Amino acid sequence: MTPSIETSSKKKLVGMRLTMSLANNRIGELWRSFAPRRNEIANSLTTDLISLVVYKPTHFTDFKLTNEFERWAAVEVATFDNVPSEMETFVLPAGLYAVFHYKGLSTDNSIFQYIFGTWLPGSDYVLDDRPHFEILGDKYKNNDPASEEDIWIPIKPK
Repeated sequence: MTPSIETSSKKKLVGMRLTMSLANNRIGELWRSFAPRRNEIANSLTTDLISLVVYKPTHFTDFKLTNEFERWAAVEVATFDNVPSEMETFVLPAGLYAVFHYKGLSTDNSIFQYIFGTWLPGSDYVLDDRPHFEILGDKYKNNDPASEEDIWIPIKPK
């Protein structure tokens, strides 16, 4: 699987976040809190959902299943006006990304094993210290083998 290399512009996001680890994965809890309330967000730019992860700079160099990270369930907005209660804002900085179009189960981690274990080491890029995110568009269907999403991995030239 070959990614496209794209530069993302700065994005304004509104959503909810939880701290978790792979050993204590709370992503279902996060989306169950956010999904019923997503239509309360004013100024949405698209119907796409964004699943964003903010890792500590040492997350991958000292990798453990217990390393904590911040996971967001969000949508992109034009402005931060009228943010619903219990939701927060996040500014995703612009930057270079490897974008993988993925089709399959969201619980199948083999795509990430490929990205970090095969593609990235063999590419002309290294991981950049910026948020990672997935865009869950119209073809995304949770836990469906026909589901499609775009996985955005922050990179910079070696």
